[in-house]
Amino acid sequence: MRRLALACLTALTLAACQSHDEDKTAAAPAPGPARVSTSPPPPLPAVANEHHDFSPEITAGDFASHLRTISSDEYDGRKPGTLGERLTTNYIVEQFKRMGVEPGNKGDWLQTVPAVSTALNDQDTLKLDVAEGGAQEDFAFGKDMVVGTLQARADVELKDSDVVFVGYGVNAPEAQWNDFDGVDVKGKTVVILVNDPGWNGNDPRLFKGREMTYYGRWTYKFEEAARQGAAAAFIVHQTEPAAYGWNVVQSGWTMPRLDLPESEAPGPRLPVAGWLTHEAAQRLFAKAGKNFDDLAKQADIRGFKAVPLDAKANIHLNSTISHSLSNNVIGMIKGSEKPDEAVVYTAHWDHLGHDPSLKGHQIYNGAVDNGTGIAAMLEIAGKFAQEKPKRTVVFAAVTMEESGLLGSQFYVAHPPFPLAKTVADINMDALPVTGATKDMEVTGLGQGTLEDIFADVLKADGRVVSGDAAPEKGHYFRSDHFNFAKAGVPALAAGGGIDMVQGGKAAGEAAAEDYTKNHYHQPTDVYDMRWNFDGVIQNVKAYYALGEKLADSDVWPEWKEGSEFKAIREKSLAAGSKKK
Repeated sequence: MRRLALACLTALTLAACQSHDEDKTAAAPAPGPARVSTSPPPPLPAVANEHHDFSPEITAGDFASHLRTISSDEYDGRKPGTLGERLTTNYIVEQFKRMGVEPGNKGDWLQTVPAVSTALNDQDTLKLDVAEGGAQEDFAFGKDMVVGTLQARADVELKDSDVVFVGYGVNAPEAQWNDFDGVDVKGKTVVILVNDPGWNGNDPRLFKGREMTYYGRWTYKFEEAARQGAAAAFIVHQTEPAAYGWNVVQSGWTMPRLDLPESEAPGPRLPVAGWLTHEAAQRLFAKAGKNFDDLAKQADIRGFKAVPLDAKANIHLNSTISHSLSNNVIGMIKGSEKPDEAVVYTAHWDHLGHDPSLKGHQIYNGAVDNGTGIAAMLEIAGKFAQEKPKRTVVFAAVTMEESGLLGSQFYVAHPPFPLAKTVADINMDALPVTGATKDMEVTGLGQGTLEDIFADVLKADGRVVSGDAAPEKGHYFRSDHFNFAKAGVPALAAGGGIDMVQGGKAAGEAAAEDYTKNHYHQPTDVYDMRWNFDGVIQNVKAYYALGEKLADSDVWPEWKEGSEFKAIREKSLAAGSKKK
């Protein structure tokens, strides 16, 4: 969802975001001819522990105060397990208490989330060895492939594992598609295409055409390969269908991997999982007497059958395993008439901490990502606290989103309110700090009736819902709402608008590009005292209005026909009714 974080629209925010550690004490230049500077001044740094008198209403001043505090240098980038976490979670709890919000985790404010870290050793010398065509082909870590274990085991051995090309690795009964039909991959190594059949085939009749479905996400592909009993799975990277370059894959898989322990997230996990570059896949298939690109085209056609290769894969993984704890913060306003039914707001509080190896400013302050989401949650909680909604409203500030949505995954696995009684999730992640817009973008548009209810809310404000400008990139699956959707709970992923009141779509698109290119996950994502909060407050009020509409009604949003989450919700509701 972070593509929607339009934090630095220069014409509207008065200044482009830059690092705020520039030397303010530098000597003045020698007198000379007068010159007009075309560069905007740097942002003014935020401070923590400021005094502020909060209003019960949603205001720009209150929002800015929350944002200044939690994105200040003192909070040190809000990395889980650090002093920055303690400062952040304490601040959220204290604000909840001040507002009159109650603890939301069965009497507790905190929900402790365990994590297991797997750090792959010997990356410089690690190779995937494939015996094929009577010879041995080596694929080097980083250059040709990346790999790791999803089982949090120190030692994993893959030996003489048969290699099978399984197309997109999709098993979707509702779409009458099964790439594993007629093939047994137990103990074998599967090679899988990125994205899903509708994207590459450019066929609107397949899945959702160019719009990525969950079947196109790499996480699904590894999950399904594990369910099929595979010993290893490698996804073939291609930049356009993946929506990111090999450098993103490479950097993500060289860092230690965080997961929930298997005891908290049961289900099959792959012993070996990784990615191959396109060139590596071409080389592997050629040595086995096959043409990768030709087979990839065949995989776009319904009825494709998996293709065994004359190849056997070998690799030994040695990893260092460690364990850690972090916390979700959960508050609630108890419903006056239906306290067992819950509307949930989520926003992740964590960010990337600091990197002492960086020159200049070393802190990833995360002002937009996701200080804005937490500031919005606190403002909405304060507003709800003045009223008594019929249904319970839950505020879940979750941890480890940046580590793979782990905090929300744990919440869904251990919900304070049963998921069958959870009306909807409204997620707020990296809200754009810009001027007013005529719209709000909803990723995954067409999934459910929750977006239709949201459209009614925006209509009352003279605005409209717009769809994700790049649905093929799968933004719907990249923030905390997705764990709710995956469990069947209707979930809204809405960011700021792209059609600016001043500047139109061109201005909105320029802002999106600027943020993504220059500030997303960089130390330049800092608070600027000159930001224009008109647009973000407009959006926060829309989030509140949606939650109010759900909390004071009998409405149960539903998934629409064709959604991959519809059957899961129906099963959950049926199970919930049996328990009554």
